[in-house]
Amino acid sequence: MDKPQIAEKSPAVMDLEAGTYWWCACGLSKKQPFCDGSHKGTDFSPVELVFEEKKRVALCQCKQSKKIAFCDGSHKNL
Repeated sequence: MDKPQIAEKSPAVMDLEAGTYWWCACGLSKKQPFCDGSHKGTDFSPVELVFEEKKRVALCQCKQSKKIAFCDGSHKNL
């Protein structure tokens, strides 16, 4: 698998509490946009996100963003 699977063509906009989260980079997770371990056996690894305080984020679900875990609008070109 060279390219990640497109999970959705829109970002997951959410308020996240302070803490550590693992963003799914492969697109295979059933818990999008977070990792559930489905990448095992692929060349992909989840991306660690650490927030020191509560934050509103738009997490990429198309897996094409140049900002890695954060949406940059790349889904509009799919």
